[in-house]
Amino acid sequence: MFDKVLVANRGEIAIRVFRTLRELGIGAVGVYSEGDRAALHVAYADEAFLLGPTPAAESYLAAERILDAAQRSGAQAVHPGYGFLAENAAFARAVEEAGLVWIGPPPAAIELMGNKTAARTAMQQAGVPIIPGTTDPVGSVDELLALGDELGYPLLIKAAAGGGGKGMEVVEAPDDAQQAFERAQRQGRSYFANPDVYVEKLIVDPRHVEVQVLADAHGNVVHLGERDCTIQRRHQKLVEETPSPAVDEELRRRIGAIGVEAARACGYRSAGTIEGLLTRDGEYFFMEMNTRIQVEHTVTEMVTGLDLVREQIRVALGEPLSMRQEDVELRGHAIECRINAEDAAQGFLPASAPVTGYREPAGPGVRVDSGVAAGYEVSAAYDPMVAKLIVHGVDREHARRRMLRALDEFWIAGPTTLIGFHKALLSHPCFVAGETCHGVVESEELAARVAELDAGAPVAAPSNNVLQGTTGPVRTTERVRTVEVDGRRFEVQLSEPEPGWRALARRHGERARHGGAGAGGRDSVVSPMQGTVLTVAVADGDEVEPGRVICVVEAMKMENEVHAHRAGAVRNLSVEPGQPVSTGQVICTIEGGEG
Repeated sequence: MFDKVLVANRGEIAIRVFRTLRELGIGAVGVYSEGDRAALHVAYADEAFLLGPTPAAESYLAAERILDAAQRSGAQAVHPGYGFLAENAAFARAVEEAGLVWIGPPPAAIELMGNKTAARTAMQQAGVPIIPGTTDPVGSVDELLALGDELGYPLLIKAAAGGGGKGMEVVEAPDDAQQAFERAQRQGRSYFANPDVYVEKLIVDPRHVEVQVLADAHGNVVHLGERDCTIQRRHQKLVEETPSPAVDEELRRRIGAIGVEAARACGYRSAGTIEGLLTRDGEYFFMEMNTRIQVEHTVTEMVTGLDLVREQIRVALGEPLSMRQEDVELRGHAIECRINAEDAAQGFLPASAPVTGYREPAGPGVRVDSGVAAGYEVSAAYDPMVAKLIVHGVDREHARRRMLRALDEFWIAGPTTLIGFHKALLSHPCFVAGETCHGVVESEELAARVAELDAGAPVAAPSNNVLQGTTGPVRTTERVRTVEVDGRRFEVQLSEPEPGWRALARRHGERARHGGAGAGGRDSVVSPMQGTVLTVAVADGDEVEPGRVICVVEAMKMENEVHAHRAGAVRNLSVEPGQPVSTGQVICTIEGGEG
């Protein structure tokens, strides 16, 4: 057994791995950036080492600094968590060359499956069904247009080294090709240091169904059932559940066998996930393999009773898996909701802010994996996920109702989060019926419901007996006081109506945050968030129509387009690629035209 393991990650996944290490009696070594000095994972670690400045490129992605911390701590192994360097074959090799054990798959398997075109070729040769499309990178827009003529539209452009929903762009028609191709290349270069892209036929309204696999060094490979990850925004998952509402026992055996064959075909070892698409007709296609522990591994743990991180450590130590395929039994139903710092009512805009209050739900069948607490600042420098809420029930409806109860108990003050979104979605008839909810997640209907729920969210820790003395925005004057009325106990929030001038200022600030005319006046286009300008799509003097993209701002690992709110000429353009911008900062003005 290892004495110490360094976890090369942050936030909730670092804490989740630390917990298993402690159960095994292994010392937990953490790492952190300057911006994460007060982070929860730093306090939870047995010891922690500073990597460098806040930007990930200078800290969590700095392989040499991580290896130096491992050597200084005396750790014998490195667990990468997910994200950052988890699927970086060069880093895995560097860990092994430094005399440390890599708690993950072989670097060769990471390299093969990390290159999506090579992975598609390998799977095709192994007899695993793949989505129609290319197995080589597409080098030009002309090639893309030729594929459109051959396969038909819509198409999906994907970064060859991508993952996690990054570097994916839909091409609905030939006119979309140029912009989508450039955007996918840019994201591939930005997130994965590889601009290569490939193209698949876009399957309309499929289910995103993935298979969890485990493999050891002794030739044993098992699957642990499927997860349904269909509920997404911008190709990134929001809700995951197992088992899938659309998968029966026969289909489970079939796609499980595909997962096992895919793992064997690449010489896999450790925990990994075969991601695929399930069509309405029951066809299942391999999409990609994620060579790491997944964000949503928690739901599989809830229905199998297994600790997947523990299995990873056993495999890294050279031990066989603790189970055979016939030992795997799925009990009940589990659902995970990602609690991101995003404003779903405003197009899922990132919402970085200090956490001023925090209380987790509890009770039977409820699990929270979190990396935050009151006083923690959700930074725009990292992923927007602040916590994961997972529930387990005897069946899907039991789990759904338990999740709604847990969401009601979950209280996060400060940043806007997806708690209201999840309440709205899990109560929607499409989710109740176990449908794909295609077109619902980002619909105006659901956004309006989320806005209602967010507006009614408590400003102080909620209680079943809180008396509401006012409606609309309020300013807290005390924390909560306890009173008795006719022998009945109440917790009362003392507050006063928001002054008119403050309400006006707040609405003015919200307009600035959400783009278009804002703090700078009706002619101004402002940044709706703090972030970094990736591209500028116009020049001073350009004539634009309403909806024209002015620039793209990256915040919390998401690209956000800033659009013209009116027709006219671009004037006073004040940003350029690579420049940081703040919320409400004037990007340009649009003059003339029709307002």
